[in-house]
This record gives sequence, structure tokens and C-alpha cells, in this order.
Amino acid sequence: MQQQQEIDFTKRLDAGLWRRLIGYMKPFHKYLFAIMGTMALSAACDAIFPLLTREAIDRFITGSVTTGLAGFIARYAGTVLAQTGCIFGFCILCGRAECGINRHIRKMCFHRLQELSFSYYDTTPVGFIISRITSDTARLGETVAWGLVDLFWAGCYIVFTIVTMFFLNVKLALIVLAVMPVIAVTAVWFQKRILASYRLVRKTNSQITGAYNEGIMGAKTTKTLVREKANGEEFAQLAGTMRASSIHAAVMSALFMPIVTSLGAIAVALVLWQGGADVYAMTGALTIGTLAAFVEYAQGIFEPISSIARIFADLQASQAAAERVISTLETEPEITDTPEVVEKFGDSFHPKRENWPDIRGDIEFDHVTFHYNTGEEVLNDFSLKVRAGETVALVGETGSGKSTIVNLVCRFYEPTEGVIRIDGVDYRQRSMLWLQSHLGYVLQQPHLFSGTVRENIRFGRLDATDREIEAAAKLVDADGFIRGLENGYDTQVGEGGNRLSTGQKQLISFARALIANPAIFVLDEATSSVDTETEQKLQAAIQKALWGRTSFIIAHRLSTIRNADVILVIRDGRIVERGTHRELLRQNGYYHQLYVNQFREEGEAQTIEEINR
Repeated sequence: MQQQQEIDFTKRLDAGLWRRLIGYMKPFHKYLFAIMGTMALSAACDAIFPLLTREAIDRFITGSVTTGLAGFIARYAGTVLAQTGCIFGFCILCGRAECGINRHIRKMCFHRLQELSFSYYDTTPVGFIISRITSDTARLGETVAWGLVDLFWAGCYIVFTIVTMFFLNVKLALIVLAVMPVIAVTAVWFQKRILASYRLVRKTNSQITGAYNEGIMGAKTTKTLVREKANGEEFAQLAGTMRASSIHAAVMSALFMPIVTSLGAIAVALVLWQGGADVYAMTGALTIGTLAAFVEYAQGIFEPISSIARIFADLQASQAAAERVISTLETEPEITDTPEVVEKFGDSFHPKRENWPDIRGDIEFDHVTFHYNTGEEVLNDFSLKVRAGETVALVGETGSGKSTIVNLVCRFYEPTEGVIRIDGVDYRQRSMLWLQSHLGYVLQQPHLFSGTVRENIRFGRLDATDREIEAAAKLVDADGFIRGLENGYDTQVGEGGNRLSTGQKQLISFARALIANPAIFVLDEATSSVDTETEQKLQAAIQKALWGRTSFIIAHRLSTIRNADVILVIRDGRIVERGTHRELLRQNGYYHQLYVNQFREEGEAQTIEEINR
């Protein structure tokens, strides 16, 4: 089973990417500024402690006096209390920021996913999407709330420390700073390699999530094909790739920290060597307290440098997550309303229903050509007029363009060339929500949402009453089996409706489509997956439901479309035959051949069934 590859992004740390990401977190900027304020105060406290140590040594220990000791203790205690308050506030603020940012980004991603066109879901595996809005967003919340503010603390502490060291002794300050370029070069070398490893980790994680999704959704197929061993080997290969990348990244990070620590130890040794010589010379240029403070600064300044290196490593690890989340947030839908249409009719989340015109259901394809992004042309100069209330059946081989025609009617896609008019108006001059609110669509494989039967039917119209729900179920002859369920209309259908049979799910989805009273109805091989008895029930319901509505029926069983007003035989995106059921049979063409062959097959199947009874 070939795994689809995740997108490859930039190969270096991108500050612009993080600025864009921070921009999406505008509601939490006040938290981030408050956190940075506490971090700046905490860094100042950290820089003050060595000065207090210097005062204690030079004044109270070396000077052997106690004058002013009470004031010193008060200053020291005040600094400790301020540091404690900063840490307490930092923890609370970061925790709130992390949880809030996670929720906010996931909400934005989910909102964008509702807006994206069908083509996005045609090309992006479900597992990749799940990985982006779960593990990737969690990683970003943690990185921004804890990592970036740690980076701010480290930067403030380094600035405060360098300024203080130059104030105390320029020569020793230059000795400490001489080691920093070496650390910077080392950091750059390691960062490139750590980033590459972590990017591969995140990419493989998306593939693993996708493999989990496919394995769960295709569990029955796996067992019928006896692919357990093969699937296990393929999954083990993915897991092995992730393990190797994770180990490589961990090893590089583990090597980096000791190297930085060793360079810091060299700086401390140089300070002790030069500073000790100055103290021993007893010239007064350097006191023991000042030397002790410098040793603390020399030791302390490399801790934030190490933290910065660690944070950059985390940022590199998280950048792959940031890239994927940003790519989701910034993916634009291919099908959108123009600003003028949105201004007049609203959008999918803020409709202006008071401005919506009534819909009759006249539909016209005017020289429509369509091809997918892959360049494959499906329709070429296709023209068709359907009067309001007509039932049009579409027949043809797989890939002939039947589903494309109804998807264009529903505006799930738009023509590459030509115009589609509804009630005489180019449907791009109306909002998508206006059109799709007047659609009823029943698929070959119906999808039910987790919840009760009643809730699933109500999805068709959220303000429907219980009486209207039951009336819709009766119309499609589903009321009987629903009342026979454990809790009737309040029975849980399970994930995807897995507690119901295919026929039962189909009847419920049919009732769900009807309750919205749509002007345009689409049945996409809606009876091909049900048994003969259920099909007969659906046929009776279809005759009632389609009366007065413009309807498109994609049919596999030709017996289901004999009463259609017009049947179109589609081949290679063109209409090759057109007429009623009787007219097409008299033409003795492709439709006649299909019907005779299918009638023979169904007759043989029915005979076998009768023999087996």
C-alpha cells in the first residue's frame, strides 16, 4: 500500500512564518505581553542576585561589618519575593495561553475546513488533516506559550548581564564575550541538522496518522484480502523511519548541550585565571566580591545561551508543525463568492436570507467545459436545459461525467468555460449557500453522524419539529423500522451509522434530504446498495418526493428511472442519446443494449434466489 507523501516545506528556520503565526493569535496577545513583562522582571531579578552576592562579600564578609545588614536582608528578601511572584504569574499565564491558543487555532482550522472546496478533500488524505489539527496545533500551543517567552527571558537576561559585566570590569566582560561567537557558530551547525531531523519526524507522523486512519476505515477490506501481515510490515517501516529520525534528532540535541556547557566552563576558567591574578595583585582594580559576581555571571550567561539553543531546536522541531497549520489556515477555497455577492447575499456563516430570491429550478448548461486541476477534461462544450420540476436521469459508464454534471449543478465545482444558469441567472451571481440550501442530495453510500436517528434527520433542517421529522420518515417508509429500534427515534446510530444496515441508513438519509423541502434533488445511485424490497420502498418514496422538484438521478439500476421525464446517456462527457425510457428502447441503441443486458442479469439472479428459497 503506497503511502501518500506529506508536503515538503522550507529547509531553514523562517522568522516570517512565526510572525504570521503570532498574528493568528491576536486574542492572546495580551497574555503574551503580560508573560514577557513577568519574564523581563524575572531576568532583572536574576541579574541582581550576583550584585547582592558582591555586596555581601565586599561589605559584610571582607569588611567585617554589620552596618546596613537589615537593609541588605530586606533587599534580598524583596528580590526573592519578586522572583517568586514572577514565576507564579508566569506559570498561570503560560498555562492559560497554551490552552487558549490550542483551542483558538483548532477552531480556526475547523472553520477553514468548512470553507474549503471539494477539490481539497480530493487531494488531501484525512489522516494528514487530523494530524494537523491535533498534534501539530498542540505542539504550536506549547511552543508559543512556553518556548517563545523563555526565549524572551533569555534575551533579557543576556542583555542585563552584559551591561552589568561591562559596568563592573571591561576586561573580564570581553573575556566572557570572546567565547560567544564560537557558541553561535556551533549553534548554527547543529540547528540545521536538528531541523532536518525534526521535519522528517513531523512528516512521518502525518503519514502514520494517515496509515492509522486507512487501517481503521479499511479493516474489513484488510481481513477479506488477508493483508494483515503486509499492512503490519508497511506500518513497521513507517514507524522505523520515525524512530530513526527521532533518535538522530535526540542525539544531535544531546551532543549540542554538553558542547555549549564545555565552552561556558572555559569562559569561567579564563575569568578565574585573569580575575584571580588581579585580586592577588592587590591593586584594588578588582575585589573578591566583584570576582565572585563575575564567576556567577560567567556561569549564568551560558545557561540562557543554552536555553536559546534549546528553544531554537524546539522552534525548528515545531516549524514543521507551524508550516502545516499555516498551510491549512491559508489554503484558499477554489470555489468562492465574489465580494459583490457576499455583500448582497451574505456568506456561509453570515447569510442575508432576506435578500435571497425564490428558486423555481430551471437549470441550463450553456456550452460548459470542465476539467479537474490534474488537467483531465471531463466535459467539453456541454449544453443542457432542464425545466423546473423535470426529472433527469443520467446513465453511462464509470468516468463518463455523470457525477461531474450533478457536482457542477450543486456548485461543488464550477465550469472551466461556459455558464450554468439557474432560473435564467448565472449561478455565480448568487451565493453558494443560497443554492445549496435548496439542494437535497442522497449518496450511494450515505453518511450518518454520531447521534440519534432523530438528530440525523434534523440535520436536514435544524428548526424541524419532531412531528415534521416523523412525517419525513413516513414519506420514505422509514417510520416502521425506526419505531422498531431499541429507542425508536432516539436510538443512537453509532459512528457513521454503523449500528444500522445500509438500507436503513439510506432511508434515513433520504428523509434527511426531504425535510429541507429542496427545490433541486440529486440521487447519486441512491438505490444501488439496497436490497430489492428496500428499493421498492425507496421507489415509491421517490415518486412522491420528486413531484414538483427539479431532480437529477444517477442510476445504475435502469429499472429505477423508467418514469424519468428525460434520460440522458452520457459517454466521454457528451450526450449520445436522449429521450424517455420508451423512446430510448425504440432507438435500439446503447441504452437498449444496457437495459436488455441488465434485465437478463436481474432475471437470472431472481431465478436463482427463488430456487434457493
